[in-house]
Amino acid sequence: MADPTYTPPAVWTYDAENGGRFASINRPTAGARETKPLPEGDHPFQLYSLATPNGVKATVMFEELLELGHAGAEYDAFTINIGEGVQFTSGFVDINPNSKIPALLDKSGETPIRVFESAAILVHLAEKFGEFLPTDPAARAETLSWLFWQVGTGPFIGGGFGHFYAYAPEKYEYPINRYAMEAKRIFDVADKRLGESRFLAGDDYTIADIANYPWLAPFVTGNIYNDAKTFLSIDEYKNVARWVKEISARPGVKRGRIVNKVWGEENEQLLERHSAADFGGKAV
Repeated sequence: MADPTYTPPAVWTYDAENGGRFASINRPTAGARETKPLPEGDHPFQLYSLATPNGVKATVMFEELLELGHAGAEYDAFTINIGEGVQFTSGFVDINPNSKIPALLDKSGETPIRVFESAAILVHLAEKFGEFLPTDPAARAETLSWLFWQVGTGPFIGGGFGHFYAYAPEKYEYPINRYAMEAKRIFDVADKRLGESRFLAGDDYTIADIANYPWLAPFVTGNIYNDAKTFLSIDEYKNVARWVKEISARPGVKRGRIVNKVWGEENEQLLERHSAADFGGKAV
């Protein structure tokens, strides 16, 4: 076990043996590690993702747009197995130099456009189709504020609390307590806001909800980081629970949550998505 009184060296050096669960893929360098193109389908949008909270943002957005009748939002979704390092292949790095999912190639215009970072994908699609992002300046500012609130809080929930509580090779009191406190503060911010309004940005469902839902909902339903729901006493956040229940019932959300999902019950997995027919027999 590592020394809990570890003293940092004068100059940090990379130690592949000290990376915990993700040691095989994490390195302090960027760029492609293997020359390999990505597959492409026939639709205007090519999504390369995995059904992690950040990946679900993009697939829910696409399915919500299709639910509204935007046929131009048809997309192909290919699973990127981050555990196997597919995000470090040349094809993926060409779309996202940061090697994180999701990554999007928009081929709907004359020149393909790459879009990476989940919030950027949500804004790109919202503006392209005129949905889920208000045009009124005050409402737009409120929506973007809650969207980027999620961008700022996600690392504390995932790389902070989730990592040290569930994935770190050692369990130490200080980091777990530090990030548990912040995770609960984040839930309290959301709970107080949702005590004032139906959705995060107000009365209307927006990309702010689409971004926050995949991160907060699993804690409410109890299927993330083992027993995190009990550990963090998530049941006390009643307004978040009400919001999660309402959003979970949306058809687009039901479909979007299983796209590129490769774990759990078989009828809740969809390795690739190329048309609405792919959901046949799935729990949506």
